[in-house]
Amino acid sequence: MRNFYEKRGLRTYCSEVLTLIISAFILSLAFPGFVTETGWGWIAFFALIPVFAVIANTSWKAVWAYGFLFGVAFYCFFNYWLPGFHPGAIYIVTIIKGGEMIFLFLALKLACSAFRQYAYIAQALIWVSYAYLSQIWFAGYPYGTICYALYDYLPLIQIADITGIWGIIIMMILPQAWAGWYLAGIFAGRDPSFLHYLRKSLVFIIVYAILFALWLGYGFVSLSGQEAREPDRTWRVATVQHNHDSWQGGYQTYLRNFNNLRRLSLEALRDDPDIVVWSETAFIPSVWWHMNYSYEGVGNTIGNEETAELVRRFVAFAEELGRPLVTGNPRGVLADPDKPPIDPQTGELNRVDYNTVILFDDGQIKQSYAKQHLVPFTEHFPYQRQLPWLYDILVSLDYNWWEEGDEPVVFESDGVHFSTPICYEDVFGDINAEFVRNGADLILNMTNDRWSGDPNASFQHAAIAVFRSVETRKTMVRSTNSGYTCMILPTGEIVDPVEQFRMTYHIYDVPVYETHSEADLTFYVQHTDLFAYISIALSALALAGAIVLIAIRKVRS
Repeated sequence: MRNFYEKRGLRTYCSEVLTLIISAFILSLAFPGFVTETGWGWIAFFALIPVFAVIANTSWKAVWAYGFLFGVAFYCFFNYWLPGFHPGAIYIVTIIKGGEMIFLFLALKLACSAFRQYAYIAQALIWVSYAYLSQIWFAGYPYGTICYALYDYLPLIQIADITGIWGIIIMMILPQAWAGWYLAGIFAGRDPSFLHYLRKSLVFIIVYAILFALWLGYGFVSLSGQEAREPDRTWRVATVQHNHDSWQGGYQTYLRNFNNLRRLSLEALRDDPDIVVWSETAFIPSVWWHMNYSYEGVGNTIGNEETAELVRRFVAFAEELGRPLVTGNPRGVLADPDKPPIDPQTGELNRVDYNTVILFDDGQIKQSYAKQHLVPFTEHFPYQRQLPWLYDILVSLDYNWWEEGDEPVVFESDGVHFSTPICYEDVFGDINAEFVRNGADLILNMTNDRWSGDPNASFQHAAIAVFRSVETRKTMVRSTNSGYTCMILPTGEIVDPVEQFRMTYHIYDVPVYETHSEADLTFYVQHTDLFAYISIALSALALAGAIVLIAIRKVRS
C-alpha cells in the first residue's frame, strides 16, 4: 500500500468518489424508499464511516467537491420521487443540499486536520450544527436528517423530549466519526492496529458506552411511563381521505371533491365523531372571501357565480353536518384595503391568499390558521428583486404564491385545544413546540402529499412527524389527502394508518393529554433547540481553535 503522504493520483480520486456514492446509496437504505418501504434504520449507525474516512484522507482541493457530490448523490437516492412533483424539483433540492454539504465537508476537514484522531467530538458537534442550520434558512429542508431513520426504534428516540433530535444525531455521529479515522488509516496504507486504536480511545469508549446505556435506559423508562399515563380525555376524530389528484383544478374538480368529501363525512357520522377533519386545501374556493365579499352583480368573467354557489353549498352542508369541521381552505383577503374586492372596470381581484385551515361551526368560521412556513420555490420566493430570472421561471411553471402567516394559532372545540401545522410544518420541531407552548394539547397535521404519486414520499413525511409527538408528548393526528393518514402517540408509535391512495374515512379515538401547568411541558418545549444552539457555539469554538492550531503548526514547521 502507498504511504499516507504520497502524492495523490487519479486512481485515488476515483476510489474516493466511488466510496462516497456507495455510502450515499447505503445511507438512503436506512430510510423508507424505493428498495424498502420502511427503511433499515440500523444502517444509519454505520453508513457514514467511509465518508469520514474519505474526508480525513482527501486533499483540501477535493473535499469541497466531495461534499457537493455526496449531497447530490444521497438526495437523488433518498428523494427519487421528487420528479413526481416537478421534473425540476430534483435538480433544485440536490443542488441546494449539495451546496450545503460543501460547507459541512470543509468544516469536517478542518476539524480533522487540526485535531486528527481526536477530531470525532468536534465533527459530531459540527454535524449537529449543520443539521440545524440547514433547516432554518429560506430553503430549509429537514428531509434526510440522519436521526429520522430511527423513527421505528422507539427506545432510541424518547430522549427527543429533552434534547430534541439533536441529542440523537450526536449519538449517531460520534462513533462513526471515531471509526472513520481508523478506516482512513487503512485506506491510506498506515494499517494501524485496531487494538492499539482501542487502547488509545479507551476513555472515549467508556464514556460513550455509559452515554449509550443512559440513552437506551431513558428510552425504556420513558416508554413505560408514557404507556402507563392516562389521558385527560378521549376525543373522537373522523379523518376524511378523499384521494384527489393535486394536479387537477377547475370548478368541476372542486365540485367533485366537495361531493366526495361531503359523502364520506356523512358516512363518518354513523360512528358519532366529535369533529370531522379534512386535509390541506381540501375545499376550494375560499370560504372566508365569499362570506365577506359577494360576487353577485359583477359578471361571470372569472367564474364568480359558480364559486360563490359552491361556497353556499359548503356552508349549508357544514350546518347540516352538526359537528365542527376542520378543513384546509385558502383565505383570500384584500390586497389593498382601500380598494373594492373586484375592480368594476377590469374584473380583476384585489386579493392575496393564505394557505389556511379553518374551523367551521355554527354556520361560521370560528377560527383560522395561516401557514407560517411556506414551501420554498413553490409557495414562497422572497428574492424576486435579487433573482428576477429565477422568479420568472417559477412563475412560468404556474406556481402559486401564498402570503406567510405569523401566528401560532391554537383552536378550541368542545374544550379541546389543538393546533394544525399545514403540510410539511410538522417536520420542524420549533413550530410544533411553539403551538404547545401556546396551549395546544393535540396536533392535527393537515397534509396533501398526493402530488408525489409515491407512497414512500408520504411515509418519509410521516416518519419525520413521529419525532414531533415525542418532543412535545402530545398526540398527533395526520389528516391527509391520500396518505399517510394515521395517529401518532406521544411515544412515537404510529397507530391505525389508512391505506394510501384510497378514498375513505377513518375514526380515531384520540388520547388528549392536557397541559395544566408549565411543569407539564417537556424540557424540549420549554427550551426549544437548546442543544442545537450549544452545538453551534461549541462548533464555532472548535473551528476557531482548529484554525489557530493549524497556524501554530505552520509557524513551528
